[in-house]
Amino acid sequence: MSNSPRRGFLAAVALAIPLVIAAAPAASATAKPEIKVSGGLTQPVFSYPDAIREHVRVQSSVDSDGDGKKDLVRVDIIRPKESGSGLKVPVIMQESPYYDDPGVGYEIEKKTYDADGNVTKFPMYFDNYFVPRGYAFVSVDMIGTRLSDGCPTSYGASDVLGGKAVVDWLNGRANAYDDHGAPVKATWTTGSTGMIGHSYEGALGAAGTGVRGLETIVNISGYTSGYENSRNNGTITWFKGAASWQSKRVDKDPDEKCAAVREKLLEDSDDATGNYNAYWHERNYRDGSISKARNIRASVFSVVGMQDRNVVGSQFSKWWAKLPSDIQRKAWVTQYGHLDPFWARRQVWVDTLHQWFDHELMGVSNDIMRRPRVDVQLGPDRWITQADWPAAAARTTTLRPQQDGSLGRKPSTGTGSYLDTAQTEIAMADYPATTNPNRLAFLTPPLKTAMRLSGTPSVSLRLTLDKPTANLGVLLVDYGTDTRINYRERGATAAEGLKFTGGEDCVGQSTADDDGCYLRAGDNTATSGSNVVTRGILDAQNHKSLSRSKPLTPGKPYRITWEMLPLDYEFKAGHRLGLVLTGTNDDFNLDEAGTGTGTDAEPGTGAKVTIDLAGTSISLPVVTSTTIK
Repeated sequence: MSNSPRRGFLAAVALAIPLVIAAAPAASATAKPEIKVSGGLTQPVFSYPDAIREHVRVQSSVDSDGDGKKDLVRVDIIRPKESGSGLKVPVIMQESPYYDDPGVGYEIEKKTYDADGNVTKFPMYFDNYFVPRGYAFVSVDMIGTRLSDGCPTSYGASDVLGGKAVVDWLNGRANAYDDHGAPVKATWTTGSTGMIGHSYEGALGAAGTGVRGLETIVNISGYTSGYENSRNNGTITWFKGAASWQSKRVDKDPDEKCAAVREKLLEDSDDATGNYNAYWHERNYRDGSISKARNIRASVFSVVGMQDRNVVGSQFSKWWAKLPSDIQRKAWVTQYGHLDPFWARRQVWVDTLHQWFDHELMGVSNDIMRRPRVDVQLGPDRWITQADWPAAAARTTTLRPQQDGSLGRKPSTGTGSYLDTAQTEIAMADYPATTNPNRLAFLTPPLKTAMRLSGTPSVSLRLTLDKPTANLGVLLVDYGTDTRINYRERGATAAEGLKFTGGEDCVGQSTADDDGCYLRAGDNTATSGSNVVTRGILDAQNHKSLSRSKPLTPGKPYRITWEMLPLDYEFKAGHRLGLVLTGTNDDFNLDEAGTGTGTDAEPGTGAKVTIDLAGTSISLPVVTSTTIK
């Protein structure tokens, strides 16, 4: 969403700036410096304009550019003035590669600096809102970006260990220096640190190192697997060369500085096969070589968009399932794409985030942990809560395609076939009753009552190919006219399920350089006759192993079973569930802008896929059900 320009749109929105999230006046200069809590919340008693602004360079444990020196990580800090005279404060930290390009947030903000090199404008609202409440905000340039040393490694070890080094410094275990090389200690902090990050920003990786002092993370559509960002079960879903391009995109140093690093990224990522290897294992934050979910000590507040094409839902669901059982956790599960809920549900989000950080970093007694653990969005302006995710009541229901084109529970007979060609999801799902040589479509009867699914579906195909491989695609489709979140539209004023709605909200306190004001956005909806709810993608050569491709024998029958992407979705009464079997999913042939173009990743193989209906089924995690025969 950071590709949406703000200023071009500002001319079209109202200029009134109501203070929806208001700040209380700062305390007088003579008041005793202490953090004030009222009603289970820290209060804005510290002056944002008077806050201390400084910067240091923290020594990391890595030499990502191979120059023989450990990379120094640029850290920009803003903290209450009173922390310079004895008040110790916790830290909210954002480690980002985006401060140069493309910028941070929906409004693509970048840092600005004064003559001393201190930041006068921090992207996003964390400083404006939380510094007056007694927090320090620490903004970290990920290694190889902005003012940090080194080279970005596209989710690799240096991306993770740079952030860890900053947490270590905040807790007295690493060294930092000022511009003159003099050592600097973080004597002003309690050491309690919370990291917040969207997408590539580094909260998840650092947490998986088990670093002490990192008390909580807020993970917003964050990567837990670099492989699943560029691959899906052996298929290449982002354009070839993406690993090297990603590193170059966020680094504005001369190309020659990191050319050798990028060449190795390109070689090791193995676009030729799409297989999982040691390169991808390093970038696996679930159980990889650098960061592991089982090592996490921090509490977790996670946000996932089930229609995210960039960080797909399995990046959340598989990591969530691997978290240690004693980890305090909370989640928002949405129908959006790749976005931060600050733009979607602003007031509720800021209130919830405030309570979360107060509880986890300040030890404030409030009810954040007594509320239901998970908020689930079922549709436009429709949210429910539940005890965990997926819903505990979910039970597996298996449906089977029938020779007459229906989808039901009884065993079936017969066969069907299609060609593996690259098609968009809309082309695959439209007009299901029409014969299409590139897909097979099966529909349930109209549902008598609503049916909610929560969890991860799986599909099992019995098939033969006339070539050594094919890209196998499966869609689960909601057929029925409804107004839904429009996650497909991307433009200057709408993307990922949201649109600008006019006006601004000012969040926290401000200065002349940093007003803390942000455009309002709301649900972008569209009325349509169908909606692709989730999908599954697989290179048939990888059906036994993601690490090794093995061509199939043409004409030989195989049973291939794999998990689709997770979902939490309600099919309304009168709608029909559709199962579409097809080939290459063109929507996951992503280009540099993250849109599906089909121009550079996976072409269709042209293979004929013959499906044995008797051995084919889809298993669904059903919470509330209607009878399907």
